[in-house]
Amino acid sequence: MTVQPFRLESGGVIDRGVPLDFTFNGKRYQGCAGDTLASALLANGVHLVARSFKYHRPRGIVGSGAEEPSALVQLGDGAATLPNMRATQIELHEGLAAASQNCWPSVEFDVGSVTGLFSRLMPAGFYYKTFKWPRSLWMTYERVIRRVAGMGTSPVEPDPDHYEHRYAHCDVLVAGGGPGGLAAALAAGRSGARVILADEGFDLGGGLLAERAEIGGAPALDWVRATVAELASLPEVTLLLRSTIFGYFDHNFLAIAERVRPGNRHAPRERIWKVRAKQVVLATGAIERPLVFADNDRPGVMLASAARAYANRYAALPGRAAAIFTNNDTAYATALDLAASGIEVRAVIDARPATEGTLPQQVRAQGIPILSGHAVTRALGGRRVSAVEVARLEAGEYARQRVATFECDLVCVSGGWNPTVHLFSQSKGKLRYDERLAAFVPGESAQAERSAGAARGTFALAGCLAEGLAAGAGAAHLAGFGDGTTPPAPAATVLSETPLKPLWVIEGEALRREKCFVDLHNDVTAADIALAAREGYGSVEHLKRYTTLGMGTDQGKTSNLNGLAILAEVLGADIPEVGTTTFRPPYTPVTLGALAGTEAGANFDPV
Repeated sequence: MTVQPFRLESGGVIDRGVPLDFTFNGKRYQGCAGDTLASALLANGVHLVARSFKYHRPRGIVGSGAEEPSALVQLGDGAATLPNMRATQIELHEGLAAASQNCWPSVEFDVGSVTGLFSRLMPAGFYYKTFKWPRSLWMTYERVIRRVAGMGTSPVEPDPDHYEHRYAHCDVLVAGGGPGGLAAALAAGRSGARVILADEGFDLGGGLLAERAEIGGAPALDWVRATVAELASLPEVTLLLRSTIFGYFDHNFLAIAERVRPGNRHAPRERIWKVRAKQVVLATGAIERPLVFADNDRPGVMLASAARAYANRYAALPGRAAAIFTNNDTAYATALDLAASGIEVRAVIDARPATEGTLPQQVRAQGIPILSGHAVTRALGGRRVSAVEVARLEAGEYARQRVATFECDLVCVSGGWNPTVHLFSQSKGKLRYDERLAAFVPGESAQAERSAGAARGTFALAGCLAEGLAAGAGAAHLAGFGDGTTPPAPAATVLSETPLKPLWVIEGEALRREKCFVDLHNDVTAADIALAAREGYGSVEHLKRYTTLGMGTDQGKTSNLNGLAILAEVLGADIPEVGTTTFRPPYTPVTLGALAGTEAGANFDPV
């Protein structure tokens, strides 16, 4: 049993009084109740978690939720095993067993990494051009392809677990349990409407769980606890935790995959809810964009919001010394929180020429160096990042020569935020491109729904609360409850910000042969996208299939917009002109057992 050398002695929302033993790659570790597998691994100093799909490069933990593209593990064994599970969403429980996948004989020494030596022979679409001739060898090609394709191992024995389906109707369905979703559910619930609030996490609060914000002059988590308690007391409100709304279909029909609390052998493993809602409020939040530079896939390169979540929510330090690379103000909150947790912040590297926002001023006041008009050009290291090279941005996204090297074991990146518009798009709503946010936001609706908070492009906490209350009250009124009056929003901290600088890829003369990863799941680089455009794949749907951009289990949550922007740049077009790929359900993978429900075995085809 190992200690937890990277666990803070206090703080977070974990329960240190309930230690949990688990194994990873056969080695025993200990975490706490309230941990995810990812946070428990970081608390134990484990950073090398997996190998990449194509080149078998070392990969670590990048995000903290459903956006995770790299930290995919095999969960359990035997008939109950599950492949391609995101370590960031696996709730830790006693006896959990997980292992790295896509590596042999081990994640530390993977023979498959030899493919990286031949990467120049395997550009985007090489499989379409290679396995065609001679025809007599096709059966051999097929056997080889089948052996190397895919990730993880599927079970071959009958599934010992059972699954259920449940039908429900409600007046207002709220997707997301962050500040906007909680506010919407509260306003709708107080009107007497039947409300279902579904959130994919095992705690309500969303981003507030990872922040040191205040609401009404008190810690934001106090507001969260009071709101959840009131919602739980309302007889017409149903709170669904561990429940992902994975599909939005016609006539306000939505499908929810509920993961029943782990360790309960008498309950189903999962339950599918089929819900008809009169009105829907989408408060699904936003996903932080990574930044694209050379070797940006090293373990230890992490989204700034994820590093903040591990420090604040889980009291787990993702590193000892950090460099922060950003093009917007939100990453400065990460710098402040990491410094407060005892992590040495070597520098904040900001691509913008200058910023005078509230958070940057607080960072300066703490003596943390800020390099404005600079960019990280390369991450150094092997199985974990050890340093970053920094250069001055000369023109747009072009970095001429290295000006500094910062030694660090953690690189926090933030390229802005993408509203989570998957469900809105599935509802047949039309997206529009917001130049100010450099992101797609909800436009014209096609069904009885509305978006609120970060899902609508409003990232300030005060705005999320106000929009959530307005959306909940308005949705309840249209469903026949209340007069639609928006309740007053509690006071929240207001910050001044400098607008972000759109930044899609950092390039320089010395970097053109380096791998700048856009899609970490499928090893798609900026050069792959440029090659596809040169070979005539200018349509986003063709680009997706030719390069496999956004085709992984994460469905491009951290890669699609960067990829589309790089394509637009190569084609000399605007991003709205290039458009987006289709946001098809499911939002996150759903097990076949859950989709089948009780219609299995003798019940598959009743006589």
